[in-house]
Amino acid sequence: MKILLVSDAWFPQVNGVVRTLNTVIGELREMGHEVETITPDQFKTVPCPTYPEIRLACWPFFRVPAMIEAARPDAIHIATEGPLGMTARRYCVRNKLPFTTAYHTRFPEYVQPRLGVPVAWTYKVMRHFHGKSAGVMVATKSIRADLEARGFDNIKDWSRGVDTELFRPQAKDAIDAKRPVFMFVGRVAVEKNLPAFLELDLPGSKVVVGDGPDMDMLKKKFPETIFVGAKKGEELARHYAAADVFVFPSRTDTFGLVMLEALASGVPVAAFPVPGPLDVIASDKVGVLSEDLRDAALKALELKPEDCRAYALGFSWRACAEQFFGNLAPFDSDAAFGRFDTRGSRAA
Repeated sequence: MKILLVSDAWFPQVNGVVRTLNTVIGELREMGHEVETITPDQFKTVPCPTYPEIRLACWPFFRVPAMIEAARPDAIHIATEGPLGMTARRYCVRNKLPFTTAYHTRFPEYVQPRLGVPVAWTYKVMRHFHGKSAGVMVATKSIRADLEARGFDNIKDWSRGVDTELFRPQAKDAIDAKRPVFMFVGRVAVEKNLPAFLELDLPGSKVVVGDGPDMDMLKKKFPETIFVGAKKGEELARHYAAADVFVFPSRTDTFGLVMLEALASGVPVAAFPVPGPLDVIASDKVGVLSEDLRDAALKALELKPEDCRAYALGFSWRACAEQFFGNLAPFDSDAAFGRFDTRGSRAA
């Protein structure tokens, strides 16, 4: 099958959405499917307001329809609600093409602290965006329940996986700091609720791995914290493994892939008992969830690395890709694009 994936989140961004999409694309290709993408790197871009690390495609309205027609896909998946996603959705609706979407990010809860837009207003926009989708893919039962309570009625389950070959227990020499080491990995941005972690009175050291718009502010406010910047590949894996506890203070993530990566590295998790952590941390042998994040972090020190690793081994990217494929809404591409020639131009 030829699958077209449209996403406003793409490299050089480094986050859970991009890693998930890139890994699933690789799995789908290994399964024998052809995958094409429409992503910001194919356009001129501008920085996203309040978050310059995210690049938004300029004037996609003229190019995206032609790109879809040239691709002649058998299924279309729209991963994000940005300019590319909105343009692709509009094209599909106008041309009566089925498509699927995904709810990767609790966008309303991200917009509210940045711009002050009421959550209810943004959810209305989200319901409109996803309402015509043949299926909105979500990562957890908690997010499914939350969206259904908000009026979404076309939800499909789509779990996640973890690269257990890359993320694995290894020497803790990537961090030269007083033990124990409490670590966060992810975007250094307001939605990650980092002060809830960095304000804790904990023994040893706190380490933040990642970059983002709040970096300079947090460095000044928490000078005792070790900020090492963004890491990739083997270097990132070594940093995960160097932690004694992974602290995940976010209250808005729909999943939290970083928690699985920490567990695969043999590192227990401390988090709030909210959607995301409640779904990922399904065993008290691998993490502690509490509204008292300090207590959770200290108790997590007592958990066994081998239990964390064994738990993470139960998550497979191939199963994730197969579930994604099963959720797609295929259509007859010849009938849908028969009015166009192979260059995507309108036939005479």
